[in-house]
Amino acid sequence: MNQVTLVGRIANDLELKQTQTGKLFCQFNLAVTRFGGEGADFIPVQVWNKAAENLVKFQTKGNQIAINGRLSVETYEIDEKKRTFTKIIANEVEFLGSKPQEKTVAEVRYEQKKMSNEVMNAMSFINDEPLPF
Repeated sequence: MNQVTLVGRIANDLELKQTQTGKLFCQFNLAVTRFGGEGADFIPVQVWNKAAENLVKFQTKGNQIAINGRLSVETYEIDEKKRTFTKIIANEVEFLGSKPQEKTVAEVRYEQKKMSNEVMNAMSFINDEPLPF
């Protein structure tokens, strides 16, 4: 049975393309964290038809998705040398979450001010009386 399920983040900008016969598709790399968290593999994925339309419409680079599909190995020739290309043909795509957002300058300043106020409040409990020992 040829079935693949992967969870990862979209590694490049998505673009909806069309074949000469009018079928819609989208190709991208899925960054999948390796077992144990040591790096990631960038796996080529191809999505077709309505799933491709929805993916491009609602997702962007960095968003987390799950795909279910099959492994496809294609053979071709360049300069009389046989080459192979492996990719995943996705049958299902599930949207899991958006990319981690960077904090805005205003959010960082607010957090710094809040921490500064907390430190000042903590310092107010310290009195200047000499220690009894």
